[in-house]
Amino acid sequence: MDRVSATLDDLPIRDDLRGLRPYGAPQAALPIALNVNENTHPVPRHVADDILDAIARALRDINRYPDREFTALREGFAEYLGHGLSPEQIWAANGSNEVLQQLLQAFAGPGRTAMGFAPTYSMYPLLTRGTGARWIEGVREDDFTLSAGSAAAQVGDAAPDVVLLCSPNNPTGTPLSLDAIAAVYEATDGLVVVDEAYQEFAPRDARSALTLLPGRPRLAVSRTMSKAFAFAGARVGYLVADPALVDALRLVRLPYHLSALTQAAATAALHHADTMLAMVGEIVAQRDRISATLPALGYEPYESWSNFVLFGGVDEPAAVWRSLYESGVLIRDIGLPGHLRVTAGTEEETTAFLDALASVGSAS
Repeated sequence: MDRVSATLDDLPIRDDLRGLRPYGAPQAALPIALNVNENTHPVPRHVADDILDAIARALRDINRYPDREFTALREGFAEYLGHGLSPEQIWAANGSNEVLQQLLQAFAGPGRTAMGFAPTYSMYPLLTRGTGARWIEGVREDDFTLSAGSAAAQVGDAAPDVVLLCSPNNPTGTPLSLDAIAAVYEATDGLVVVDEAYQEFAPRDARSALTLLPGRPRLAVSRTMSKAFAFAGARVGYLVADPALVDALRLVRLPYHLSALTQAAATAALHHADTMLAMVGEIVAQRDRISATLPALGYEPYESWSNFVLFGGVDEPAAVWRSLYESGVLIRDIGLPGHLRVTAGTEEETTAFLDALASVGSAS
């Protein structure tokens, strides 16, 4: 039988999806991979053993559907976060991307809009369009900061149904003040989502948007286990919000969307939160080392409260990226003219990156 090769144009795909490109960072088997903001530290052996034991116990009942309400996991998240939160305020899904998708399914969709401030996480517009909503792109200052006044004014003018605020911002690492979040909330009648995927890497005295939740039923704070907990491959994200908002997500989630194995692994990892978070200090030290060294190489790092550093002053980003790639170091060209982004890895990985970058010698 002859094979027929079709293209998307040959299929009855939705018109609003034509011409779009799927999300995807380069995946390559290089010795030093610092391009997708993973926690490059492996899970400690004794923690991994405990997680494996929990998965083994879950396998005994794998013929049955998992707990649809993932009760133990929600209790674990509430205990981990503190702030007097209850399990009824917690929701979880397969990565924070699915959490965001469910929020958009429930509060955006056809005929509605979602808004963010560019440059920001590239999945926001993709998730928005995927749910049939229209994406509105706000703007930041030249240094990628976002003031309370500017953010509130832009939101007030656009009147979106959902506002997505990345704090710290990806791909820039820029912190966002609680004043700005509160101002945006007051400027809209819609849903405000604060994506705190990198919050654990912020200064220890930095207040989380979790402190803004009381009295704000349209506010949701999203988190992930991918970064600080070195759990990227497990795909576990979660959010905190008013219980009524959590109820809204039950209307759009798939049945039994969190597998029994996922629940078991995540719950076990939370039991070792102190051990897992001990890695955060090491990562922050390497992030700060990168930021301190880049100016000596002729580059311009931006302030970062995340586990990565965005740096400017790059004459030819594509050429520098390629030179690093050929040296066995993979970082990220995010498409910002004159900029590149690198994840803070282990001490050895950071040294390899800095040595390779020094050998490029193409800073402006």
